[in-house]
Amino acid sequence: MHLAGKKIILAVTGSIAAYKTPILVRQLIKEGAEVKVIATEAALQFVSELSLATVSKNPVYSNVNDGSAWNNHVALGRWADVMLIAPCSANTLAKLANGLCDNLVCAVYLSATCPVLVAPAMDEDMWHHPTTKANLGKMRSYGNTVIPVAHGELASGLVGEGRMAEPEYIVDFVSGFLNNDKPLTGIKAMVSAGPTYERIDPVRFVGNFSSGKMGVSIAEELAKQGADVTLVLGPSSISVQNSSINIVRVESAEDMYKACNDAFPTSDIAIMAAAVADFTPANVADEKIKKHDDSLVINLTKTKDILYSLGQQKKDGQLLVGFALETNNELENAKGKLAKKNADMIVLNSLNDDGAGFGHDTNKVTFVMANEEIELPLQSKADVAKAIVDHIKEMKHAEKTV
Repeated sequence: MHLAGKKIILAVTGSIAAYKTPILVRQLIKEGAEVKVIATEAALQFVSELSLATVSKNPVYSNVNDGSAWNNHVALGRWADVMLIAPCSANTLAKLANGLCDNLVCAVYLSATCPVLVAPAMDEDMWHHPTTKANLGKMRSYGNTVIPVAHGELASGLVGEGRMAEPEYIVDFVSGFLNNDKPLTGIKAMVSAGPTYERIDPVRFVGNFSSGKMGVSIAEELAKQGADVTLVLGPSSISVQNSSINIVRVESAEDMYKACNDAFPTSDIAIMAAAVADFTPANVADEKIKKHDDSLVINLTKTKDILYSLGQQKKDGQLLVGFALETNNELENAKGKLAKKNADMIVLNSLNDDGAGFGHDTNKVTFVMANEEIELPLQSKADVAKAIVDHIKEMKHAEKTV
C-alpha cells in the first residue's frame, strides 16, 4: 500500500466532477491512507454527505460550526500530510488564489501547514480564460502543486481540456508526490505515436489501423515518472490525460520525420512507437479523383526512415527505442532492425498474437536488445508502457555504471 499511514484532507468543491469523489476516497483508503473530507455547500449538491462519510469512515465537515460546536479548521490543517482539493472549481480556485475565506475549505487551506495539491475541474473556455491562468500561476507561486487536467467530454457537451483527472491518476499522483517517486525528473523524452495519413487527394489517404494507444500510454508513463515529454502524435482520436505533455500534432510521414528530428537532439530518451507509412503517393491530386475508370493506379514512393535517421544522429547518453510489428520471422526481423537502425532496443509485437497489435487495449511484446530478449505476457497497454519505461530506466542506470 503506497499511502500506508498517510493522512489526507480531501476538500470537495462545487463541480459536477464531485460525483467521482467517493471512488477517489475509496481508492485512497485502499492504498492505506486515512481520509477526512471537507466540502463546500455547493459540492454537496453534486455528491451526498452520507456517501462521503460512509466511504471515508469519518464525518464530513462543510461548515466552520455545526450549531453546537466549532469545527477546528486550524487542527484540520495541521493534522494532514497533504491537503487534496479535488475537484477544485474555478470559483474556489479564484478564492484560494486571492486569500478569500468564506467557507470551511478556504479556512482549512489558509490554515494548512502541509503541502496542497489542487485538481482543477471546469469547462474548456473557463480553463483557458486569462483569469484562470493567472489564478493557477498564483497558486503555484505559493508553493502549491496543480494536478494536470484531462482532455475529454465536459459537462457542457464539448470535448476539450478542463476535465478533472480520473481518480486512479490522482491517487498515483498523490502517491508519487508523498513518496517523492519521480525517478525520471530532469530527463527529456520524445515519443512518437499513432498512424500517419498519406494524402491521395483532398478527401482520401493511404493509412493504417494504428490507434496510437501504445505510444500515448508510454508518454503518460514517462510523464508520470517525472520526465519532460514531447509526444509527436499522428492523426489519432486517443486523448492525452497529462496536460504537462507537449503534444506536436502531425499528419504525414514527412511531418513526423521533421517533428522527430527537431525534438531528438535535446532528448535523453526517444521511443518511436508510431506506425509510420513506408510509402506515400508520388503525386497528390489537387481535386477529388473521379471514378472515370474501373481501376486506379497510384504510384508510391518510399518515405524517409525516421528511426534510421535518429540512429545516425544518436550521441553518447541518448537512448533510442524502436517498435517492430511483424507477421513472420519476427525475432530475426527485429534483430536486423536493431542493428540496421542503430537502436538500443526494439519492442517487438506480432499480429499473430491474439489481443496484440492495432486497436486492442492489450499488447504482447518482446524486448529485443543486442545480447538479450525479454518476452512479456499479454497485458494492458498501460502495463506494457510501464514495463518499457522501467526497463529503459534500468538501461540508463547500466550506462552510468559502465
